[in-house]
Amino acid sequence: MRAEAVRCLDVSMATKSVGWSSPSEKMKLKSLLLRYYPPGIMLEYEKSGQLKTKSIDLLDLDPSTDVSALVEEIQKAEPLITASRSDQVKLLIQRLQNKLGQHSNHKFYLFKVLRAHILPLTNVALNKSGSCFITGSYDRTCKLWDTASGEELHTLEGHRNVVYAIAFNNPYGDKIATGSFDKTCKLWSVETGKCYHTFRGHTAEIVCLSFNPQSTLVATGSMDTTAKLWDIQSGEEVFTLTGHSAEIISLSFNTSGNRIITGSFDHTVTVWEADTGRKVYTLIGHCAEISSAVFNWDCSLILTGSMDKTCKLWDAVNGKCVATLTGHDDEILDSCFDYTGKLIATASADGTARIFSAATRECVTKLEGHEGEISKISFNPQGNRLLTGSSDKTARIWDAQTGQCLQVLEGHTDEIFSCAFNYKGDIIITGSKDNTCRIWR
Repeated sequence: MRAEAVRCLDVSMATKSVGWSSPSEKMKLKSLLLRYYPPGIMLEYEKSGQLKTKSIDLLDLDPSTDVSALVEEIQKAEPLITASRSDQVKLLIQRLQNKLGQHSNHKFYLFKVLRAHILPLTNVALNKSGSCFITGSYDRTCKLWDTASGEELHTLEGHRNVVYAIAFNNPYGDKIATGSFDKTCKLWSVETGKCYHTFRGHTAEIVCLSFNPQSTLVATGSMDTTAKLWDIQSGEEVFTLTGHSAEIISLSFNTSGNRIITGSFDHTVTVWEADTGRKVYTLIGHCAEISSAVFNWDCSLILTGSMDKTCKLWDAVNGKCVATLTGHDDEILDSCFDYTGKLIATASADGTARIFSAATRECVTKLEGHEGEISKISFNPQGNRLLTGSSDKTARIWDAQTGQCLQVLEGHTDEIFSCAFNYKGDIIITGSKDNTCRIWR
């Protein structure tokens, strides 16, 4: 979805209700930024020189929602949104509502084929709008590309081994993090390609990383069994998260940024406090390696996928397992929530994907058609389409309600290991072992 923002420069508007202690403190609130961050709005404001964020979910927004009534509800619940700004909020939500109805019957076509690197690719990632994307490679570089022209914007050079984990600091998109088998993580400027910091401290390969939603921290997970949190401004290590007994291969923040989860080959997932580095609890129950671990939007549930052929749902408050999702005949290679947290998708080495209801924990539909294992699965932001990438050299687009295959994206000559929608849902990027990226529009 399009990055919509409304900047509110009326200082008095936002200071009425945030709890300011003095007139001088009031003036430190420079602006309030409303930013769309599926499936809700993120409020950004400055208080006492600190950037603060709050999220308002729009989980129930659909084409038939009464926007005026919704804005009234938001105003009652969120004092930062005052009456003087209600029209701007209404306009923002109406634009988002219009986007929900778009792209439902969109047919993607091959827009560009990029021979991105001489050596094999490791990962691809889009920025929020889809205007540019990055590729990591065994050639020890990360490259930044312009999506519209297919031109290379920057080559990020400096790592001494494979660049494996890559990410933009979405929704901002002005920084890139790269994690390497050289045991370091680097932070880069999207605009200039300059390296801001090199984070050193891990004693083995870095295989996963993530920015927090506020873009103040980057977390790295390593084969050395630890995760580390790094301060983006200072370049210093903030915490080391120790406790796993095997490699960490998955990590992610929740939407508020106060919790981080790490998934490990030790068959467990650990939940940590991002502010203190304290271990909150460990999720024990899988009987094989973890392949994925994610929070839902409202941070109430955690979804874990495992090589034991199951996914599990956990209560994010108390760490108790509330459901085991079964049915696959082989390892779970990827799993995810839709943006509202109402649906769960699982991808397996058995060549099928499944959609489960988060409420009933029942399998809603089975996605069949791939002729090889499915290593990646994701919903579009609207939640009505699923994208899968497979070792059969194709990516497929599916109807999330019926499970019907709507389109097969063909042309790669080797396994597809990475595929993603942009936030708007109108661009897809696929990365393959054939050393090419394909842009589909």
